[in-house]
Amino acid sequence: MPTRKLQVAVAGLGRMGARHAINVLHRTPRAQLIAVFSPDEKELAWARTHLEPEGVKLYSDYDEMLRHAGVEAVLIATVTTVHAEQAIKAIQADKHVLCEKPLSTSVEVSQSVVDAAKSKPHLKVMCGFSRRFDASYRDAFDRTDSGALGRTSIFRSQTCDKLDPSGFFVEYARFSGGIFVDCNIHDIDLALWFFGQDSVVKSAVAVGITAVQPELRKYNDVDNGVGIVEFWGGKIAYFYSSRMMAAGQHDMTEIIGTEGKVTVNANPLTNLVEMSEPSGVRREIPPHYYGRFEQAFVTESNEFAAACLDDTKLPFKLTGAVQAVKIGCALQESLNTGKKIFFDETGRRIEKASL
Repeated sequence: MPTRKLQVAVAGLGRMGARHAINVLHRTPRAQLIAVFSPDEKELAWARTHLEPEGVKLYSDYDEMLRHAGVEAVLIATVTTVHAEQAIKAIQADKHVLCEKPLSTSVEVSQSVVDAAKSKPHLKVMCGFSRRFDASYRDAFDRTDSGALGRTSIFRSQTCDKLDPSGFFVEYARFSGGIFVDCNIHDIDLALWFFGQDSVVKSAVAVGITAVQPELRKYNDVDNGVGIVEFWGGKIAYFYSSRMMAAGQHDMTEIIGTEGKVTVNANPLTNLVEMSEPSGVRREIPPHYYGRFEQAFVTESNEFAAACLDDTKLPFKLTGAVQAVKIGCALQESLNTGKKIFFDETGRRIEKASL
């Protein structure tokens, strides 16, 4: 008897969407890619070459794709501004949903996805925080969770992209929500994972500069940002994001406890190849985010399929995606206003008088 496969549709075929589609098609044994959507003709042209010959149906209309016979789950990798709308439509159509981060650049809109998911508790709805599926981060979490570090107190994490001279991230900033909502959202999610999903933010403050892409200023964004978030209960998180790394992608995290610390990817490597040259000995590092986390995306796809087919729990709560956006938006606001943002012990925004 053939193994039943989750029937999947992918929305969006840009840089990440195309990778998701290939992962579902070729690297997720318990899933079958049957339909894709993109409003972009170039992306559809790519799909005609790489997906259509495999029997995948192409759509330029999202609603039509949702009506494709047999679709059970939708993987959303379109532009951030339509994540929530498309996720809610899929939920209302009784489809499981894996949505790329963030759910939205708005806390309220992100919450609307959570509310829609609550109305259909039989569905699996997950936000794609890929680092939660990375073997090294899972190892670090297990060590932390075991108590090996004592009481976890300080969390320091960065997402640093290789410089893209094309200016892609300048126009991308129009709808990305800003560097803290787009780049550091992964680091913020990691902080919530390691500190505990129910951690409550106490304050957020951020600064930033435009070192290489001054055009970002017209969208109230920067290419280098530093944010500090304090949590109730005596915990602090430090976030750094950058768009100007010269050597390649460098995403790293340090978790510091009262009895030790764990560091993930302090010295990034593409592989174990070492080159000895007249100028010295060197190793190359991943050129982009996917180069570092490719296997994590594959694991994410497989675990999502398994959860849908076996009706097992997802590895983390959807509400955490709203918490992450809340913190990211607070950091972005602080960056642009120069003010520190405060929250009470329930996580509700409060105003403090300036001295």
